[in-house]
Amino acid sequence: MLRQDQEIFNILLETVSEAVIIVDEKQRIMEINKVAEGVFEYDKEEIKGKPLTILMPSNYHEKHQEYVENFIEEYQQRKMGKTTDVYGLKKSGEIIPIEVALNPFKIYDKIYVMALIKDVSKQKESELDLMLRSKALESASNGILITDALRPDNPIIYYNSAFLELTGYSKEEVLNKNCRFLQGEDRDQKGLDKLREAIKQGENCLVTLRNYKKDGTLFWNDLYVTPIRNERGTITNFIGIQNDVTERVRAEEERSHLATIFNESLNEIYVFDANTLKFINANRGALKNIGYTLSELKTMTPLDLKVVKNEKQFRTRFTEPLIHKVEERLEFETTHKRKDGSTYPVNVHLQLSHLNERPVFVAIIVDISEQKEYTTKLEKKVEERTEQLQMALSKEKELNELKTKFLSLVSHEFKTPLSGISTSVMLLEKYKRTEEQDRRNRHLAIIRDKVQYLNTILNDFLSIERLESGTIYYKFNEFKLSKVINEVVYNANMSLKEGQNINYPSNINEMNMFQDERIMELALTNIVQNAIKYSAEHSKIDIRVSQDDTFTVIEVEDQGIGIPEKDINNVFSRYFRAENTLNIQGTGIGLNIAQTHIENLGGTITIASEEHKGTIVTLKIPTTKHD
Repeated sequence: MLRQDQEIFNILLETVSEAVIIVDEKQRIMEINKVAEGVFEYDKEEIKGKPLTILMPSNYHEKHQEYVENFIEEYQQRKMGKTTDVYGLKKSGEIIPIEVALNPFKIYDKIYVMALIKDVSKQKESELDLMLRSKALESASNGILITDALRPDNPIIYYNSAFLELTGYSKEEVLNKNCRFLQGEDRDQKGLDKLREAIKQGENCLVTLRNYKKDGTLFWNDLYVTPIRNERGTITNFIGIQNDVTERVRAEEERSHLATIFNESLNEIYVFDANTLKFINANRGALKNIGYTLSELKTMTPLDLKVVKNEKQFRTRFTEPLIHKVEERLEFETTHKRKDGSTYPVNVHLQLSHLNERPVFVAIIVDISEQKEYTTKLEKKVEERTEQLQMALSKEKELNELKTKFLSLVSHEFKTPLSGISTSVMLLEKYKRTEEQDRRNRHLAIIRDKVQYLNTILNDFLSIERLESGTIYYKFNEFKLSKVINEVVYNANMSLKEGQNINYPSNINEMNMFQDERIMELALTNIVQNAIKYSAEHSKIDIRVSQDDTFTVIEVEDQGIGIPEKDINNVFSRYFRAENTLNIQGTGIGLNIAQTHIENLGGTITIASEEHKGTIVTLKIPTTKHD
C-alpha cells in the first residue's frame, strides 16, 4: 500500500503543468517535479534536501524566513493559502520573475508546504512591451485613433492625447463616436469617397481631408487608415493616423495663386539663371508676344532678345549691381526683337531672386509701343488743342475761365515735378565721385518718379480729349476678373508707401466678365492709386468683390484723409480738388475720366467718405456688355 501511494503521488506530481516544489517546516526541499527541474535547471537528486533559498536571489533570503514564519502562523490559525510575486534563481545564476502559490498541509503532525510555481518571464516581457507601446502612442505627435469595426457605425474606442490636442474635443466627445464629426457639414469631399470605399473593401488608404476643430477652425489633415484582422481574417479594427498638413496645403495654395498671377499677367515675365543667363521660365504673355516656345527660350539668354548683343556691357550695367547688392532693383528701357525679326520698345524691371537657393533674375517687361505712340500723338494733340482753346476762349467768358483754370493746373502740376527734375539734374552734375553713387541713384529715382507722374498727367489729358471728341471705342471680350485685379494690384504695389498693404479679395477666382477689360483696369487703377496717395504710411487698403448674373460690384476702402462733407458732391467734376488735398499732387481729372467710362459701359461709380477716417469707392458695372 505504501509503495502504491507513492506511485500515485509521483504520477500526480508529474502530471501537474506547473513547477511543484515541496518543502518541510525547516524550508528544506523534499520533492520537485520535472517541470520544476526545467524551470530551475536542477536535477531532482541534485537539489533534494537543500534549503529553499538556493532557488532565491540572495537579497530575498532574509525577508523569506520572516514571510514563511508569518505564513505558517497564519496557516495554523486560518488554514488558507497565500499567493505572491517573487523572483527565482536558476542554477546558471539567471534571475527570473515567477508567480508562487503556497499551499500548506500536514502529514503525521508535520507541516509541509507545496509551492506551485509559474515562470512569468514572457508574460512580464509582453506586459513591458505593451506598456512601452502605449507610452509611445501617447507620446506621438500624430493624432492616433482606433475604431471597432465589429460594432455598428465603426465607433472610436481609442485615441491618444495628440488627437485631443489637435481637434480641441474632450474624451467624452470623442469616445464611441464615428470619425465623421470632424468634417462637420463639409461632407462633399473627394477624399471621403475614397476613404469610405477603402473601409468597405478593407484596404489601406491615405487621403487629405478638410477637418474642423471644436471651435470651428479649419485644418487640413493627412489621414492614413489601415485595417486590423484577427487570426480568422476578420477585420476587427481600423487604425487611423492623423497628420496636420494645414501649413503645407496653404503653402501649395499660395504657390498656385502666385503661379496664376505669373501666367495670367498682361506683362511679359522672364526668369533666367544669374550665372549662365539662360532662361528658366517665361509666362504666357511673354511667349505670345516674343513668338518663341518655352523650349526654345530655355536655350537662349536675354541677349538673344536684344537688337545689340554685348554680354560684358549687359553684366556690368545690369546683373552685377544686383548680384553685389549695389542696387535692389533696376528699371530701364531697351528694344526687344521678336522671333519674326520685328522689334518693339520695352520697359524692364529687373530684380535678383532665388529659386531653390539658386540665384536667378526676374525680369518684368512692359511693352511701351502704345505709350511711345501716345506720347508722340499727345504732343501734337496738346499743341492742336491749345490753339483751339485759345481761339474758343477768346470768344466766350465761360471758356476763358476754363482755360485759365486749365493752364493754372497744368502750370502747377508740371512746374513742381519739372522743378524737382531740374534740381536733381543740377545736383547730379556735382556728384562725380564713385563713392557718391548712392546720392546719384537717389536723384535718378526722383527724376524717374517725376517723369512717370508727368506721363500719367499726359495720359489723362489724352483720355479727356478722346472722350470729348467721341473717338474712343470700347472693345468687349470675356476675361477673368482676377486677371484685371492682379494687374492693378501688381502695378499699385510699386507705389505703396512704407508699411501700406493692399488686402486682396479672396473670392474672385471663378468670376468672369464680358466687358472692356482695358477700361476696367484703367478705372480700377485710378481708384486704387487715389487710395494709396491719400492714405498715410502703415495703413491698409481693402478690395472687396461681389458678383451676380447682372452686376459686378467692386469696393475699394482706405483709411486715408477722407473727403470734407461740403466737397463730396463735386469730386467727379473735372479739375475739382477737395480743400484738404490742395497740397498733394493731382489734377482732379482721374475720377472724372473713370466715371465717364463706367457710365458709358452702363455702370455707376459712387463715393462714401468721412474726413480723417477714410473713403469707400464703389464701382458697379454690368457683368456682361450693356446694350
